[in-house]
Amino acid sequence: MIPIEGQPILTAAQMRAAEEKAIAAGSSVEQLMERAGAGVAEAVRRLAMGAPVVVLCGPGNNGGDGYVAARVLRDNGSHVRVAALSEPKSEAAIKARDRWNGPVEPFEDASPAPVLVDALFGTGMSRALGDPTAKTLNWLIDGARLSIAVDLPSNVDTDTGALHDDGYVGPVDLTLALGALKPAHLLMPSAECCGAVRLIDIGVNPRNIDVERRLPCVISKPEFFLPAQDSHKYSRGLVVVIAGRMPGAAHLAAKAAAHAGAGYVMLFGDDAVPTGLPDAIVRRDWSPDALNEAVSGKGNVTIVIGPGLGRDDDARRKLAAAIETGRGLLIDGDALHLLDDAVFENFAKRDWPDSVFLTPHAGEFSAAFGEWSGSKIDAARSAAERANATVVFKGPDTVIAGRDGSATLTRLGSKWLSTAGSGDVLAGTMAAAICSVAHGDDAAAAVWLHNEAAQRLRGSFVADDLARELSAVRASL
Repeated sequence: MIPIEGQPILTAAQMRAAEEKAIAAGSSVEQLMERAGAGVAEAVRRLAMGAPVVVLCGPGNNGGDGYVAARVLRDNGSHVRVAALSEPKSEAAIKARDRWNGPVEPFEDASPAPVLVDALFGTGMSRALGDPTAKTLNWLIDGARLSIAVDLPSNVDTDTGALHDDGYVGPVDLTLALGALKPAHLLMPSAECCGAVRLIDIGVNPRNIDVERRLPCVISKPEFFLPAQDSHKYSRGLVVVIAGRMPGAAHLAAKAAAHAGAGYVMLFGDDAVPTGLPDAIVRRDWSPDALNEAVSGKGNVTIVIGPGLGRDDDARRKLAAAIETGRGLLIDGDALHLLDDAVFENFAKRDWPDSVFLTPHAGEFSAAFGEWSGSKIDAARSAAERANATVVFKGPDTVIAGRDGSATLTRLGSKWLSTAGSGDVLAGTMAAAICSVAHGDDAAAAVWLHNEAAQRLRGSFVADDLARELSAVRASL
């Protein structure tokens, strides 16, 4: 089993293309199925610890993988039963069924076992599982001590992560992705059905296909620049946070930027008395001239605008002033509601010396780019292309889309991040990361830091705790 960090993600069509390349290079469908089934069997054998196993087999190649896994498990001394939804239909699956050469129970008559392996339907499932089948599958999953899905849990859409009908399936404890990860392993709601996800090598090279743009990949632990001996506050990066009607949000962004490694943090236009802010954060009265003076001639600059900004004329003027500086921008929160076609046209025409980042959650994404459907990856990529910016489409399944067509997906984060101000903390974290990431994956680094801080805090926390925890995470790298 291979960890998924940094691994590429393929759609159903791309996976078929990768398999065809492998077959053209000398592998057969039966060989790929043997490798897949053997990989599943080895994972099940290690985790089952001798407990009885029931393998659920569907009519296609996913079911064929299940028959192979069952045979290999039996040959290695495991107690295995097989239950089939129907007779196999593909040639390779029929051969795998024949080599099992053991009893096969009707799926509807199957009884629970301590270990369940779901090999009913995998990549490319295009129809609903159906209510009776879904109910039986859920009953069998509930009755197992350990449940494992082969490639994907049955009843999910490979490319969008949607469930095919209202019959929720799972969650299983572990999903074994065959050959390559699929969007459904990372996108909601299917990601929540997958449990832990690991990769099984079946002899397919997922990067050996022709694609219009780079394959999406899973977020991995970032690399950061360490300050050089002659570093100073500006070389480590200046983060400017512009406050608005709700200054507490700007406080959180500024605090997070300081704890995440920015060399200098400046807070503009906050008339409220700051509580709990580090003394090192410099406060300035707001004016466009003061902003221009602050960022002029500085090396690494990122301006954060949007947290608690408001959506009135004063907010619009502040956003316009920030854009006119021509420096790095991180646009979040309320400011995302102020973007329009004219702003996007401005972005598209400008040759930005520094990067622009837009960080919407679902509601803000719809406000900025309109309603979307289908794949969240495609939606984020289209938005990044339109805005000539990096788009961080937030959520439990955050997608980071770059101007170059790249896309990075995150694993499901802490459920405790669903608290007021966590997005403001991410904005400040990202602004700091833009100045200090070794290989340019600054948005992904910030999301990783943010998630790692939340994981360390474990249970209920407030956004202020999250901002402070960033220092401990940075110190551990």
